[in-house]
Amino acid sequence: MEPRWFDWASRIQAIAQNGLAFSRNPYDIERFQALRQLAAEIMADGCNTSIRRIEDLFEQETGYATPKIDLRGAVFHGERLLFVRESLDGLWTLPGGFADIGESPAAGVEREILEESGFETRAVKLAAVVDRRVDPHSPPHPFHIWKLIFLCELTGGTARTSLETTEVGFFGEEEFPPLSLGRTTPRQLDLVFRHHREPGRPTDFD
Repeated sequence: MEPRWFDWASRIQAIAQNGLAFSRNPYDIERFQALRQLAAEIMADGCNTSIRRIEDLFEQETGYATPKIDLRGAVFHGERLLFVRESLDGLWTLPGGFADIGESPAAGVEREILEESGFETRAVKLAAVVDRRVDPHSPPHPFHIWKLIFLCELTGGTARTSLETTEVGFFGEEEFPPLSLGRTTPRQLDLVFRHHREPGRPTDFD
């Protein structure tokens, strides 16, 4: 679980964002701006990062605060699972990324897999809906994220890297590469292997 102070700071930020979205009274706006600043100070101190970086993140978020959606694709070739190596941290993850406006979750995960790995796929099953704060990730993320993990059928393409990835490979269950734990966790990999072996298994959710 994420630290309690992190959860508190995130919730304060969400209250401030919602208040700024709907308030018209200048005094209320000032109070919600102060709340957002307090949340930024807590998070910057706890994460040992610059407050300006956190302030910039918070200021980009407008409107009613809702969880962000992270799409991940589990693509099997036999008993081996597709991974991509991230450019940012040099570690491995299921291909995926944040959902885009105007795109269905299935189309989004298929696009992410193609862009990051070069493989064409078809989403065939929603294997899991994961609350990122329940399934531990490292480092924590300042915003609340739900992860939709799809089983995807390989239909074509060839391995190809991208601006976001430096390697593409298939790995068996006993040979996972070093994981980018901010994106993919061992528990999530265990879930997708269970769904791969049990096609009738219902969607897992937190």
